Amino acid sequence: MSVSDTLTATLMPTGKLRAAVNVGNPILANLDAAGASYGVSVDLACGFAQRLGVELELVMFDAAGKSVEAVTQQQVDFGFFAIDPVRGAGILFTAPYVLIEGAYLVHENSPLTANHEVDREAHRVVVGEGSAYELFLTRELKHATILRSLTSPAVVDNFITQSADVAAGVRQQLEADAKRLGGLRLLPKHFMVIEQAMGIPKVRGEVVAECLRRYVEDMKASGFVADALDRHGIEGAVVASASA
Repeated sequence: MSVSDTLTATLMPTGKLRAAVNVGNPILANLDAAGASYGVSVDLACGFAQRLGVELELVMFDAAGKSVEAVTQQQVDFGFFAIDPVRGAGILFTAPYVLIEGAYLVHENSPLTANHEVDREAHRVVVGEGSAYELFLTRELKHATILRSLTSPAVVDNFITQSADVAAGVRQQLEADAKRLGGLRLLPKHFMVIEQAMGIPKVRGEVVAECLRRYVEDMKASGFVADALDRHGIEGAVVASASA
């Protein structure tokens, strides 16, 4: 991929490529015991910088909303997010590179057995503030009350302490929390498919966005994304289809 000096300057005006990485989504990024980041998002960020031949700076955030704000405000040059129309006001997205399921978790003795039963007046649903599923459920739930947790990893703990009816989140995170805490179960199937993509500040323009989109398509087609999922032991997430 040939990148002109003008395009590079637009993409990384500080002279360094800054990537926002959300470690609040452990499916795509994490911190090890020494505080070093790893995961699919980190691999893609490093690969993009390597392709451009530029220096990379990883900027960590513990919640999706903070990562979105950093990109929208041009505090970083690109990031990794679930595609959502609200976020699209300030971000230009690539096509998704990974698809993840959003699911509901309830207490073992809950009368709820299906997703369509969640949206009722008496129910309180805990979600991660600023997450893709919080944005989605804010639009979709007409009767249930939404309780917002500061971060997605804290959703299930808040669900327990607040004696709420439902916790909503990424399936793998909910499964891990159910195993950790016991007495919990997931409702069958998913309530949404979360499309994880890369994105840049909207003001950077379509030319820069197209550069990033080509990179994502190449990484899917080459097997890079699938290999990264396998290398990091991620189950239940699938590589998105090639963009039309």
